[in-house]
Amino acid sequence: MPVYKVKVKWGKELFNNVEVNTDDIPLVFKAQLFDLTGVQPERQKVMLKGTVLKDSDWGNVKLTDGTMILMMGSKEEDVAKEPEVKPVFVEDMNEAELASSLDLPAGLHNLGNTCYMNATIQCLKSVPELREALSGFKEGLNLQSGDISQSIVASIRDLYSGMEKGPAKHPIILLQMLHTAFPRFAERGTGGTYVQQDANECWTELIRMLQQKLPSVASSENVAKYKSFIDQYFGGKFDVEWKCDECADEPVNKTSEDFLQLSCFISQDVKYMINGLKNKMQENITKNSSVLGRDAVFTKTAKISRLPAYLTIQFVRFFYKENNKVNAKILKDIKFPLDFDAYDLCSPELQEKMTPIRNKFKELEEQQVADAMNVDKAKSKPTDPKEEKAFKIEPYSFPDDVGSNNSGYYELQAVLTHKGRSSSSGHYVAWVKHKENSWIKCDDSDVTPVSIEEILKLSGGGDWHCAYVLLYGPKLLKIPETKG
Repeated sequence: MPVYKVKVKWGKELFNNVEVNTDDIPLVFKAQLFDLTGVQPERQKVMLKGTVLKDSDWGNVKLTDGTMILMMGSKEEDVAKEPEVKPVFVEDMNEAELASSLDLPAGLHNLGNTCYMNATIQCLKSVPELREALSGFKEGLNLQSGDISQSIVASIRDLYSGMEKGPAKHPIILLQMLHTAFPRFAERGTGGTYVQQDANECWTELIRMLQQKLPSVASSENVAKYKSFIDQYFGGKFDVEWKCDECADEPVNKTSEDFLQLSCFISQDVKYMINGLKNKMQENITKNSSVLGRDAVFTKTAKISRLPAYLTIQFVRFFYKENNKVNAKILKDIKFPLDFDAYDLCSPELQEKMTPIRNKFKELEEQQVADAMNVDKAKSKPTDPKEEKAFKIEPYSFPDDVGSNNSGYYELQAVLTHKGRSSSSGHYVAWVKHKENSWIKCDDSDVTPVSIEEILKLSGGGDWHCAYVLLYGPKLLKIPETKG
């Protein structure tokens, strides 16, 4: 591995023994310079013997230990305010300008088959409680630190802080941290470019890093119950029963299991997400029978005893084909709902506990139907255009379990899709609910508005984008407030 220790001159500053790995693209080196200087990579001009370093390749640049490198560039806060410019019409805008004018969040540049990471980051960013928890994370980013989970969480925090709007960002530091923590994501193919990776694997690993470092929030009771924000807001629990099919005398064994994702298994008879979820929650497994003294078939039945506020569902679309040595893709059309009710997946105890809030939802829906039936009468009455309905939003968690879902009702808020025939090829995209009734497509650096109809077309069935990971958030109970 060609690693050199160089000197970097930036204004009056001189940094010695800066390590450079020329197996990485120069953007990774610029990320190191950002850590040292605070100058964003897009503001850096890095020169060596009169040659300006590119972002994507080293070109003819030759390094040796002790090489002097010159960097020019100012921190964002040091840059003077730009003068006013003439107005630009929508027809003349590029993608970045259009996104800014429509108040869309920033995209993420593809750094060489990194769409799997970009799509994951955009989906997770849709959780406001996660963004808030990250903003309170005070640990710094240290590329030399041995605590890689801290650096990953800090790099996600710093990336999110600049993504509310504006031009696309370079997620270089996060990519470097990801490669350090999980070398398989740094694998290169022929030609030296990064190979495509599985987005759900990236999702799982980033969640695990956040799980290690982000503490739980809210009351002291929840702090004691959950050490991690992820366990609190993304974690669920199963009640599991094991019943032997071959021996009636075998006692039914009851256990519990934690989960951060539900799996939707796709078989020939599965057409809807709920069926794929139910199939996974009751399955036959061979294990040892203490009564028979041998392996026997058991029926494993799982029921959810704790629903998280944010429910992650993975469509198990990839399977390993031994003859081709590839994770092939199941293209089958599996319908998923915009509004999901998890009630049928829950234990009787949890169902009973959710009943009061579910009844409130039912009462509200009945009132809305009654209001709609009287719409003609309402139209005949003069209305004040300035008058807006005020709503009181009820908590979506149980009082003694902040971060849970107390109704079983969810709304879809992000879809991570894959387009292609195998997990090691193709393209990943994030589709995120932006506002109440609007969605956006986050295709690396391009962020564009899309319709709900386009979201529903992501169910699969062909070579178009297929839903791979879904993120559901709590459906909010909005009670109209009456004026006293």
